[in-house]
Amino acid sequence: MSTFITRFDTTGPGVRLAVKDLIDMEGIPTTAGCKAVADEAAPAPADAHCLAGARAAGARIVGRANLHELALGVTGVNRWFGTPVNPLDPALVPGGSSSGSAVAVATGEADVAYGSDTGGSVRIPSACCGTAGLKTTWGRVSLDGVWPLSPSFDTVGPMARDVAGLLTGMTLLEPGFAVDPIPAPRIGRIRVLADPRIDEAVDRLLAASEWELVDLVVPEWEEASVAAGVLLVAEAWVSNGELLARHPDKIGEDVSSRLLLGHDVEANLAASRVVQHNWQARLDVLFDQVDFLATPTLSIFPPGFDEADDLLFARCTLPVNLAGVPALCMPVPTGGPLPTSIQLIGPAGAEERLLAAGSTLEAAAKTL
Repeated sequence: MSTFITRFDTTGPGVRLAVKDLIDMEGIPTTAGCKAVADEAAPAPADAHCLAGARAAGARIVGRANLHELALGVTGVNRWFGTPVNPLDPALVPGGSSSGSAVAVATGEADVAYGSDTGGSVRIPSACCGTAGLKTTWGRVSLDGVWPLSPSFDTVGPMARDVAGLLTGMTLLEPGFAVDPIPAPRIGRIRVLADPRIDEAVDRLLAASEWELVDLVVPEWEEASVAAGVLLVAEAWVSNGELLARHPDKIGEDVSSRLLLGHDVEANLAASRVVQHNWQARLDVLFDQVDFLATPTLSIFPPGFDEADDLLFARCTLPVNLAGVPALCMPVPTGGPLPTSIQLIGPAGAEERLLAAGSTLEAAAKTL
């Protein structure tokens, strides 16, 4: 089983917590799911700052969760440490990069997991494995002691089987965290090109919530996705390019190619930053009109390993990271063998309201 890179044989009370293996734990080497890192890693001298609340609460860390190498991939496939098995169907990819974290909570090996999300790495594996995840506002959770990928996008957030588990995870990350319900939120439904079964399932869930719905046309969505991809790989090269130069044979081909792509996009950086500025301003306007935005998390169902790279083009997550705002994802029944996933996006700092809304959506899902 490759859910964990390192397991801990712990017993006793406390929330069972899985920690993605790019978050430092005192006395344990951090691998970032990468042989080049693992071969040189020394025991971390201290915990990452984001573990402080879990330690104070007596959480029981059950293992170091596996991930897509260097967190630079969306399939969750890891050639060095094995690929976590998707509990919905072992023939399907688990999604990445926080693959082990999603599988750990889906299988009940952990109550809560910490993942990181730079371009969708909490939400994509949650969508693939039928679980819930929360991409936090950029800067809300400290990244001190977290292996960097794209520092202006990187975030840490909780993953769990349901919204109650996400709430537990947020109270560990941020002691004193509490939900803040909006009595009758107004939802802006953004249409993206998606499998019709996914769109129908998301629409049925939103209708069952009895919230006010507004269809929005947001032509900037695709441009924001492209700009986010450019900036992400450019920063990934700065963070990890030197590692590739020293150990080209110890980094997988898919990750190497993305790092090299980041080396070659300098000409597009200035234009992408302009897009980012304009996109953030556009979202400010949208959030003056609605409380949350809703899309699918993925525009396809989780693919098999032969079609795994389809996830690169099917995610609806990158524009959220470009803006730095939070987003909740949670499973949605489709009436078929696999669930899909809804993404509910809020303005910066809206995690308390998002989780309150998520509880309403969960209740509505049970009526479908």
